[in-house]
Amino acid sequence: VLNALMSDISNFCLQVKWALLLLVLNLLLLKSRVDAVKEENLKLKSENQVLGQYIENLMSASSVFQTTDSKSKRK
Repeated sequence: VLNALMSDISNFCLQVKWALLLLVLNLLLLKSRVDAVKEENLKLKSENQVLGQYIENLMSASSVFQTTDSKSKRK
């Protein structure tokens, strides 16, 4: 009876170890995906800054977006 109980405990421990191993592997995969998303986010933020500066430069160079001074035109 004791041997059977020890065998059951050993099998249970082995199953728990495999379950934990699978959980660790899943966590590692999730961490990898999170890291990839963080990297992509940083890249997109940088690109957005460049595009924002480009648009700002275009707007400042275009006469359409320039403010007019109505007082100086009257003189």
